[in-house]
Amino acid sequence: MDRNQKADVVSALNAELNEVGVVVVTRNLGMTVAQSTVLRQKMREAGATYKVTKNRLARIALDGTSYTGLSDLLTGPVGLATSVDPVAAAKVAIDFAKTNDKLEIVGGAMGEVLLDAEGVKALASMPSLDELRAKLVGLLVAPATKLATVTQAPAAQLARVFNAYAEKEAA
Repeated sequence: MDRNQKADVVSALNAELNEVGVVVVTRNLGMTVAQSTVLRQKMREAGATYKVTKNRLARIALDGTSYTGLSDLLTGPVGLATSVDPVAAAKVAIDFAKTNDKLEIVGGAMGEVLLDAEGVKALASMPSLDELRAKLVGLLVAPATKLATVTQAPAAQLARVFNAYAEKEAA
């Protein structure tokens, strides 16, 4: 890679780090290309990304972001999983690490808050942003649904009574 390409990689990674909600640092312990491809595909499906970059370039890209504390974790063959949703990247990385012993969770960060491996696992156990939104909508809609059911019940009972009288007189 020449100097211009390195500058492009650093600026692209820096721009991405300024937009994401979480960064998970993983250690690659000899994953095959096929395994890395599966991991990237799962990340993409969850709305996250997984990149393996040179540690030196990643450290330079971390400068000027809220994730500067992660530079100590960048030793050896590491990869960065990022997502806007604070739970998505952590959840996919933890799930993949459970089934593949060649991926190790080193740590991560949510903004300026540094997380160790246990912190990333705790983050992954939380519901995602979409799940929380669905629960909130469900809570907001439930009272309206119950109110509609309660107000509709007396009218339905009256209709059944009138129908019974109509059938009785017709017979």
